[in-house]
Amino acid sequence: MSIRKPITEAELEILQYDSFRYFLNETNADNGLVIDKTADNWPASITATGFALAAYPVAVERGFMTRSEAVERTLATLRFFGNSAQGPESDATGYQGFYYHFLDMRTGRRAWKSELSTIDSAFLLVGALTAGIYFTADTTDEHEIRILADMLYRRADWQWAQDGGATVTHGWKPESGFLKYRWEGYDEAMLLYILGMGSPTYPLSADCYDAWTSTYRWENFYGYDYLYAGPLFTHQLSHIWIDFRGIQDEFMRKKGIDYFENSRRASYVQQRYAMDNPLKYTGYSNHCWGITASDGPGPDTIKISGIERQFFNYLGRSVPYGPDDGTIAPWAVVASLPFTPEIVLPAIDYYINEVKLKGSNLYGFKSTFNPTYPAKSDNPNGWVSPWHYGLNQGPIVLMIENYRTGLLWRMMRTCHYITNGLHRAGFRGGWL
Repeated sequence: MSIRKPITEAELEILQYDSFRYFLNETNADNGLVIDKTADNWPASITATGFALAAYPVAVERGFMTRSEAVERTLATLRFFGNSAQGPESDATGYQGFYYHFLDMRTGRRAWKSELSTIDSAFLLVGALTAGIYFTADTTDEHEIRILADMLYRRADWQWAQDGGATVTHGWKPESGFLKYRWEGYDEAMLLYILGMGSPTYPLSADCYDAWTSTYRWENFYGYDYLYAGPLFTHQLSHIWIDFRGIQDEFMRKKGIDYFENSRRASYVQQRYAMDNPLKYTGYSNHCWGITASDGPGPDTIKISGIERQFFNYLGRSVPYGPDDGTIAPWAVVASLPFTPEIVLPAIDYYINEVKLKGSNLYGFKSTFNPTYPAKSDNPNGWVSPWHYGLNQGPIVLMIENYRTGLLWRMMRTCHYITNGLHRAGFRGGWL
């Protein structure tokens, strides 16, 4: 096992700022929408937009932007969603208080015939709540931010999203109705369920959370007992806003750990899998790990050193069952920083100073790289994604801040909608 030094505080701040610049430059200033990825004619992502709303307070605290600039951007975003078309029409922005996954960057209307997404709406709404908690000044603009954030959250009809079932559906389309899939099995929907349970207007049913946890899978890999979810991001995104240290629901009380510890173990499983490297991909090591839903070099099938390898494009890559095609996502490693700094900081140093993934990139790390896939140039790291994604940049900015100061966690402890949701879901102990 190689030994590396952790990166310096200055390097960490540069990575945080470079990642935040995505939201500075890839946002429509008129409506606050943030582009999903840095490709021509690409639509906005409502998750990326929610991440931007949460990142603006961090940027103010870090000196990356002024408070007045953050207020202006936040208001533009919240006003757009407050006034945008809500209805069953196929070209609306949202319906029943939820929003389409992808929106046209200019008009803000549904793009690509995408689904009305419950999980992506949850990330947008929690971003709005973050803004409402941070901007507390006694000014007309900051008062409006608080009013709009509260209105947007209270407008979401979580009961409608259950579609008569115990768990929450993935979404809805005007052409075909509710999607057949539901949020079952542990994943990033933890945030969705807590937001839905805490609603004062259209809360999820009392049995909803228990119905969700009844679908969990408890497993053991590399000596770690933990609540399984394959892609690394599923163990991270809800934790951006909720400090799960020391608080437990009924499931975790029986297991004797909390969800923070669970994410710590999941991060170690990821590192151990890379060290074990059962499929013998190039580059995997104790400093080169992080398999998640991400961009990739495929679709392609190539014979490399006598082995036929299949490569995928955007896919929910997973550990330890796969799919795994040798694609590493550095951003997902950074997002585990609060859980396992002892293995994340040396990995970030490796990505910056050994693999040189950041280089001159305007927004820090590119989405992914794959050292096994033959490079089309003389790049020694194989294939490197040409793109940055808002979905990747947000967790870098926000989880670095949680590691450094706990800002998001401290703010959201004061959000009574979230604390009510936690209580209704059966969480007890710790800071609750």
